[in-house]
Amino acid sequence: MKQQTATFAAGCFWGVEEDFLKVEGVLNTRVGYMGGHLKNPEYEDVLTDKTGHAEVVQVYYDEETCPYEKLLKAFFELHNPSTIPGTKYKYRSTIFYHTPKQKEIAEGFLKELISAKLYNYKVKTTIVNADIFYEAEEYHQRYLKKLKG
Repeated sequence: MKQQTATFAAGCFWGVEEDFLKVEGVLNTRVGYMGGHLKNPEYEDVLTDKTGHAEVVQVYYDEETCPYEKLLKAFFELHNPSTIPGTKYKYRSTIFYHTPKQKEIAEGFLKELISAKLYNYKVKTTIVNADIFYEAEEYHQRYLKKLKG
């Protein structure tokens, strides 16, 4: 097994996390905040849209059974990247890459997606270098599963 990390922002992290957990080869997930300027943000801070953070899902996956492209496919299937803002919002559509290889794969995947013209509007997904991941409060982790009991 070769564990890797990927991070995605695609709207409210509760549903995004649940969708990624269904992908074969995903070992674990944690929800949190990334891409902002405030150190150690809390949920109430991020809600203001003034910290610059996105709600993200950090995905830990087995690269041997789940290539990065599989995660990108899931990412674009679980949200409409033409309706979510591209920057400056907690619910933006962003791929945070952790390695140069992830960046290259994400750029190629996005280019093909745009060329395919699957969306009625401009795709607003951004691809940026992953920075500090601030884990969200424990009550946010697996939130939808907790609601179902």
